[in-house]
Amino acid sequence: MPKTEESEEEMAVALGTAPLEEKEGEEQGQEEEEEEVLVALIEHRTKEVKNLRHRVAYYTSQLKEAEKRLHDTERRLGRLQDKDKAVKISLKSESGRVRPHSSSPVPHKFDPSRHTQPSKPKLFIPSPNQSIAQESQVAVSGTKDAVPSNARAILSASHAKGAANLMDEKSFGQSSDCAAVAIQDKGTKRKFEQDEHKELIPLICSSSSPCTIRCHTAAQISSQHKRKLRSIALCPVNDMLFVTSALDGILNLWQIQAKGSGASLLSSSDCVSPSQRRWPEDIAWHPWGDRIFSAYSADGGDSQISVINLNKSHRRAQITFLEDKPHVKGIINSIVFLPGEDNFFITGGSDHAVILWNPTEEESSWKPKALHRNLHSSAVMGVAGMLQKDVILSAGADRKILGFDIQAGKPSFRHQIESKCMSILPNPCDFNLFMVQTGTPESQLRLFDIRLRQTEVHAFGWKQESSESQSALINQAWSPDGLFITSGSADPMIHIFDIRYNARRPSQSVKAHQKRVFKAVWHQRLPLLISISSDLSIGMHKII
Repeated sequence: MPKTEESEEEMAVALGTAPLEEKEGEEQGQEEEEEEVLVALIEHRTKEVKNLRHRVAYYTSQLKEAEKRLHDTERRLGRLQDKDKAVKISLKSESGRVRPHSSSPVPHKFDPSRHTQPSKPKLFIPSPNQSIAQESQVAVSGTKDAVPSNARAILSASHAKGAANLMDEKSFGQSSDCAAVAIQDKGTKRKFEQDEHKELIPLICSSSSPCTIRCHTAAQISSQHKRKLRSIALCPVNDMLFVTSALDGILNLWQIQAKGSGASLLSSSDCVSPSQRRWPEDIAWHPWGDRIFSAYSADGGDSQISVINLNKSHRRAQITFLEDKPHVKGIINSIVFLPGEDNFFITGGSDHAVILWNPTEEESSWKPKALHRNLHSSAVMGVAGMLQKDVILSAGADRKILGFDIQAGKPSFRHQIESKCMSILPNPCDFNLFMVQTGTPESQLRLFDIRLRQTEVHAFGWKQESSESQSALINQAWSPDGLFITSGSADPMIHIFDIRYNARRPSQSVKAHQKRVFKAVWHQRLPLLISISSDLSIGMHKII
């Protein structure tokens, strides 16, 4: 009996505990399963929130860009309406119009619509011989198809007055003959074309094969310089003119002939600095195309900026040196005019400074103001302005890329890279894209999106066959459509890069000279590349 009771108790315990253990196991399995479901659901909803946040950020940025474009269009309309009113008033008034301008170096609001400009003078170019006037007429007839109809009328009217200008010059007793080369009106149509923003950044690295350009060297002409060339710049108003500078201190003014098959020398100007007899380190055209600005050195108390005035009223090209000397030492490496109609220009020098030059009420007077002097710890090699943004870009040998907000008076971003920077160049079509030249072999060119601050979009370069180090004298240029970059090289090649090509090498390389190529610029209207080289020649390369 005791055994039976004991066995029954054991059976009861066994029967009682077994269902409890099974129940607890089932509940635990359900909890684990439910936990896995919740974890998976949380991950899904986290991704959903992130995607929605990305969409909100994207559409917010698109809204801001759309508002900026709307504001810019309204501002353009206001400028046109104000210009029409000003023209009507000036027609009624016999007195000359005085250009209002702020006397402060930096306006309270960096807005092109705040300033109005006087009517632009005619461009007057002295010529070494009488045949230049005839050559100019041939050049105009040869490029008729490449020039807009409104420009053709202006050009033909100007050349009809050529003989009168020659007679006027002789009546003043000048020994040199002259030829009048007209410049187009301010280029309103072209300005609107240039001011139209195009989204090119999404196209970067979008193709596995490059778009190659067929080009051949139509002519190689003597630069007429006695020492190595330093710079080349196209006139921003008259597509047929460009200027070259060299270590001999001479600036040569050229006119393109026969649709890019050659070029004729119009004039030469001695531009060495008065004290140290220095050559121009960098040159820039005034946006009106009637003046050429040159930057020199700050050493020895020498003049730092010169202005060659091609104004017809002066009867001959005149060079003047600005009195102000804001840079304290070293070479002034870069001079650039800011986009917009205020005609500010900026300089960057070996004294680590970036200087903003503001035009005053006097036509030949410019007031400098230091934007910053100690944000770079080494020489400022390149400066640039961004269209539709009050930001001054600078690149230095200290490996820094800096964006300085004019309105806030402080940096908007800093970017440190692994090698020294030698130049900086905004894209002509995508206002958010800019390029920086660096000293890294096979990765010399870097693309950046100003909205992403410190993020590099793409990098490419070339393998240098020459043993020379990377040179700050070798520069780049954007094509007018913003899709291609040309670069000189220590080898006698022009390297061409297609930003849509997803490789890091040039899309093609063109042998152009006998010695290293300093720069190759794209013509705005003609299918043409113009290059300069240390072989003292100018290359005219036609794009087929």
